Amino acid sequence: MTLHRLGRRSVPRIRALVTDVDGTLTDRSRRLDPEAIRVLRSVEDRGIPVLLATGNVLPIALALHRSLGLSGPIVAENGGILYTGPSGSEHVERRADRKVALRALRRLRSRGVPVRTLFTDRWRETEVALEATVSVRRIRQAVRGLPVRVESTGFAIHLIEAGVGKLGTVEEALRRIGVSISECAALGDGDNDAQLLRGAGASASFRSGSPSARRAARYVSRRSYAEGFVEGLIHLGLVRPLATPAE
Repeated sequence: MTLHRLGRRSVPRIRALVTDVDGTLTDRSRRLDPEAIRVLRSVEDRGIPVLLATGNVLPIALALHRSLGLSGPIVAENGGILYTGPSGSEHVERRADRKVALRALRRLRSRGVPVRTLFTDRWRETEVALEATVSVRRIRQAVRGLPVRVESTGFAIHLIEAGVGKLGTVEEALRRIGVSISECAALGDGDNDAQLLRGAGASASFRSGSPSARRAARYVSRRSYAEGFVEGLIHLGLVRPLATPAE
């Protein structure tokens, strides 16, 4: 496999791995990729905690976290929720006020912007997620003046209280397990991952990543979606390159 380097920065010692889910551990259709799951498990087996940082609701993220046997905290709803603690002593912290997002949603509807919330919105506690049927630019124009951030994941558009995002909540999650942001690697593909990719000590995005994510990452894979995720972990030295059969 040929690896694509951006710049000459060396990869720091990595003590934790933070990964997005949709478009990162999945294919284009959001189906989990078996190879991505295998290498993710191999990282955990080396004693490196894996944190999920996703725009998904906590129930979905928690089910994946437990099924994969991950040990790190969970950042859900784009930083709106922080889940910590082993099974039996869980703690959920809400870091954004959903009333702010709901106010923005009312503004959009009052101005005739044809937005539709996701089915999973019934479980959201800190934000509002919309189907990607209206441009981010139009939504931002309509909610201008409100203390809300509008962010695209590539699969949906999220409304969340301004100042809240994956990076700040990931930093707090890492602090609780004794790791700094400079000691973690982050992988993701959406606009909502850009700040995290820029702030982490090491980071990777993929050929399929948004322009913002690719600009923010220290490394961009030649491959897309979950295949790019595996390539990124190889580049970071967290997994070994796949053996190629002899000709």
